[in-house]
Amino acid sequence: MLNRSEARKSAFYKEQKAGIVETHSHHKYPFRLNFYDKPPLEDITIEEFETCALDRLRVLAEIESSYARNRTFAELSKVMTSICEKYLPLHSNSAILKPQEAERRKDHIGHFVLRLAFCRSEELRRRFVKAETTLFRLRYVSDDSAEREAFLSSRNFDWVLATSEEIQELIPSTSSEPAGRYYKVKWTRVPDLVEKRRVVLKAGMAYVPASEQASIVLQEFQSHLEKDLEMTAKALPRLDEDTRIVPVLDNLSKGFLAGVSSEWSGATAASGDAITADMIDELAYKHFPACMRNLHMCLRRDKHLKHFGRLQYGLFLKVLGLSIEEALVFWRKSFSKIQDDKFNKEYRYNIRHSYGLEGKRANYAAKSCQQILMSDQPGPGDSHGCPYRHFSADNLQSALLTMYGEHGLTSGDMQEIMSTVKAGHYHVACTRVFEITHARQGVKKGEGIGGGESVTHPNQYAARSRELEKKAEGKDGDGDVLMQGS
Repeated sequence: MLNRSEARKSAFYKEQKAGIVETHSHHKYPFRLNFYDKPPLEDITIEEFETCALDRLRVLAEIESSYARNRTFAELSKVMTSICEKYLPLHSNSAILKPQEAERRKDHIGHFVLRLAFCRSEELRRRFVKAETTLFRLRYVSDDSAEREAFLSSRNFDWVLATSEEIQELIPSTSSEPAGRYYKVKWTRVPDLVEKRRVVLKAGMAYVPASEQASIVLQEFQSHLEKDLEMTAKALPRLDEDTRIVPVLDNLSKGFLAGVSSEWSGATAASGDAITADMIDELAYKHFPACMRNLHMCLRRDKHLKHFGRLQYGLFLKVLGLSIEEALVFWRKSFSKIQDDKFNKEYRYNIRHSYGLEGKRANYAAKSCQQILMSDQPGPGDSHGCPYRHFSADNLQSALLTMYGEHGLTSGDMQEIMSTVKAGHYHVACTRVFEITHARQGVKKGEGIGGGESVTHPNQYAARSRELEKKAEGKDGDGDVLMQGS
């Protein structure tokens, strides 16, 4: 069983969580909303274990990116609607034609797998709780009102409905607060409302208006999850012997650093039109993200790249559309300081190997942002890696202005970008550079590479940039579509 340690937790829940009111629905998941009281106890395949977690992590990582980009809750809701529908759909009971049980099972499994991945340190727990609470809030406010009320009735939130006499005494008719239902809870359960002065306090109790009921629920969800994560952290060492699970958890725990690549994560072949060696200089200038632009500039300057630089750049160009024949032409011309014999002996084999034509004939995927950030850290003389993480602050600002100054990036943009870099949100900084440098193609702040999504893969960046250029080429200077034969 993959969840032996989680099974022990189940017994603990039964004893400790008196706040749960048992429902008598024949459904395993009667509600769309979930406090994740009990872990999944059935057998789960390793593939399902990882897939459920990755899709959920894509959603949580985008939530964290939204915070880094200072989106309002309304903006975040708009962006996350499409992302949740794509990776983690969760429909209400009224959507009878949707696979509700399968959706809720995936949601349930993914949550508990990520608990295992993010319980390992206080920082990871804090970020996980914040993202999960936000996801719960998004679902809470968008839930069907009748279903939401049924969910709330299924749990004991330990609140007391204030009597009309108490309300009259505490809230005079001259008060701006409308008369209505008020819930009485200990003030320590709603510190956010106390801070904002949205409750009435008396004898250690907070009288919460019905309009603020969500705050009680969200605070309860957060406290509940924080306690469960601490308990999971204590049980985690028992999983260290399972060589199937630990590598998966190690990889998942890195997801907040650079997001999670979607369709690009396993890209091994060209994603669009084929390109030739002669096109790369222009493509690099117009469409490459900073990591690949830096590698191209270093290659042109030094007529050489070290091993990890060649690997990072070569796989990127392969997925961009460079065939093996054109790749050999490109690298041979680029390494102009060396003789043919040396090139054929030392470099030709490795280039063919990366295309799956030599050795074990594995067709390698291009590196994602997460892989570039976390593996093969650059040393002195290396050119690979992520400039947002591996350059000094001064060098990064200088490099970005050199690369993108002619595309609309100015020194006035640097404060926002460097602030994001300093906070460790490297892919968010890259996304903001994309927005600024593609403003002429109509990209607005907050749109990211499309639909509000952040950059998580260099090929994703380049493909979207080329796509925007093609759209722009279909219009004349006044924005009118050019017709054939006109």
